[in-house]
Amino acid sequence: MKFLVLWRMELTLLSREMAQAVARMSEYGSRLEAEGKVKARYHVVGAHGGAWIYDVGSHEEFERLLARAPIFNFARYEIFPLAEMSALERDRESHR
Repeated sequence: MKFLVLWRMELTLLSREMAQAVARMSEYGSRLEAEGKVKARYHVVGAHGGAWIYDVGSHEEFERLLARAPIFNFARYEIFPLAEMSALERDRESHR
């Protein structure tokens, strides 16, 4: 299962704890990439946040990884489940 996560820092919560959490995000993301749980990480230019693509076995695993993110309590999230275009095309072909 793949999920696109767009996250933005909640600047009204700016604090020392938030700055420390932001500093830990790179290591957290690198570890998830090495484990194959995150396929790509992007900075959103001109914004305080990012876009990550998770690739996990279940929505429960996804929720657990998201909740463990250092910035979890300091950000707002938009989450989009993703479907492979090729899978949709194959499904369409099988119904013809």
